[in-house]
Amino acid sequence: MLGAALALLGPTGGPAGAEGERTGLWKPPRGLEQVALWPGRAPDGEAAAPAPEYSRTGTNPRRFAGLPVTGVYNVSVPTMTIFRPKAPAGRAAILVFPGGGFQQLAIDLEGTEACDWIAARGMVCVLVKYRVPNSDHHYDPACDCAVTPKHLTALQDAQRAIRLVRARASSLGVDPGRIGVMGFSAGGYLVAQTSNIFEPAYTPVDALDRVSSRPDFAIALYPGHLCRSGRILDPAIHPGKRTPPTFLLQAWDDPTDEICNSVVYARALEAAGVPSEVHLFASGGHAFALRPTGHGVDIWPSLLENWLKEIGILQPRP
Repeated sequence: MLGAALALLGPTGGPAGAEGERTGLWKPPRGLEQVALWPGRAPDGEAAAPAPEYSRTGTNPRRFAGLPVTGVYNVSVPTMTIFRPKAPAGRAAILVFPGGGFQQLAIDLEGTEACDWIAARGMVCVLVKYRVPNSDHHYDPACDCAVTPKHLTALQDAQRAIRLVRARASSLGVDPGRIGVMGFSAGGYLVAQTSNIFEPAYTPVDALDRVSSRPDFAIALYPGHLCRSGRILDPAIHPGKRTPPTFLLQAWDDPTDEICNSVVYARALEAAGVPSEVHLFASGGHAFALRPTGHGVDIWPSLLENWLKEIGILQPRP
């Protein structure tokens, strides 16, 4: 199984079928607050990308509703961007982890567009730009084998971002007990990690690292890296009593992250008694995010919204 980056990108680095326009450091939409995750250099800086960060935007007329897709590469300074709610509903926040196979970040397709949807429903959205490439469990296309980097820097950034949002809950207008995570593809693997790994994946750097990084609810969309050889769950993931309620979604014809990823995780959640909602669609492919595909999977945002109401996170609209 290859990372989502290879499914999204063609040989030029842009979306498949497009040359793509290369630009410099990614910047959030105008007027939004971007915050550094770490007070200084991020932990284990030797794992940082050796080249400067850049982004590339391209269009594939056969995918992504024919709209541009932007990938961000060589992230060594992780940040979070805060999207304020249009009209607060429930004092909840969701941190979003874009996919990209831990090689790049699909920053708009699985980032800003997801945050726009979340903010429109009255929740704070926090877009996490975590470190890539090779920043967590991933697959090396050169050998088609599982590789574990020395430092799981993407997990470090994800844990730190949750702690930072919880520590700033009052100023964000958020209930510290209503903070969830949402991830796409490789970001869905980060959702599973943060839902089950609560000890810091790094040496604490300040008092903020005493704040809990456990999410209160979790949303994993076409997750990858969970199904390992023998069709078993990644042995580093151990669902238990503290694992939060989880929403899982995947398409049966996903060519990048096979449906086994959701199935083995759902079984482990069930065995642990974790209340979950699981949707497996016949078709939809991979990396559809919020863009229309013409398949039944397109209804997933309404299913998620209903689930958030049922677990008491999102208040029903008047």
